[in-house]
Amino acid sequence: MYRILIVEDDEMIAGSLKRHLESWDYDVVCAGDFSNIMAEYASASPQLVLMDIKLPFFNGYHWCSEIRRVSKVPIIFLSSAADNMNIVMAVNMGGDDFIAKPFDLDVLTVKIQAMLRRSYDFVSQSTVLEHMGAMLNLTEATLTYGGEKLELTRNELRILQVLMENKEKVVARDTLMTRLWESDSYVDENTLSVNVNRLRRKLEGVGLVDFIQTKKSIGYRIGSREGRNENRS
Repeated sequence: MYRILIVEDDEMIAGSLKRHLESWDYDVVCAGDFSNIMAEYASASPQLVLMDIKLPFFNGYHWCSEIRRVSKVPIIFLSSAADNMNIVMAVNMGGDDFIAKPFDLDVLTVKIQAMLRRSYDFVSQSTVLEHMGAMLNLTEATLTYGGEKLELTRNELRILQVLMENKEKVVARDTLMTRLWESDSYVDENTLSVNVNRLRRKLEGVGLVDFIQTKKSIGYRIGSREGRNENRS
């Protein structure tokens, strides 16, 4: 089942869209925190985004460009501002289509179906994990933070994936080594420490200081802002 994220601050429009699309067996999530759409996006991990232009805090163009930093997910703009300038802006910011309000729900549905078919018939689904503004793209093996994008090795990707899937929980060293051992090389205690320390230095280069914290004799965790003083040995 495809999941669709609706970024629309008009509750009546969002609710109508949600009910209609759910009747077509789509899993639909309506954004609630318009000050942090990236967190909403990461939590929903949608296969398509319906984006209004006029939104509280930041407009749809801003959020479209932010999503484009970490994902190629299809984005369809929905707006009553359907002049040529806004349509061109929507495409230039990374939008895949533009539908003017008011729109016919059946026409919108057909466009969504076509977009999903073109995007996913031959392409694997992209998954993004988010924590404290850091966006980990599992498909592209990249981490984006503060406008900077890091290319990750396979081991770095696996380490961050396990830690970010267990946000602020301690992950045992044995668990991490088991995940790394799924690759083509044996990983022992020393190899794990080398990989973690190298990854830490890489993260620090984009401002993620103490992002990976050590729990002595147990393992590692992705920390919170309040927990940045953990021992990092």
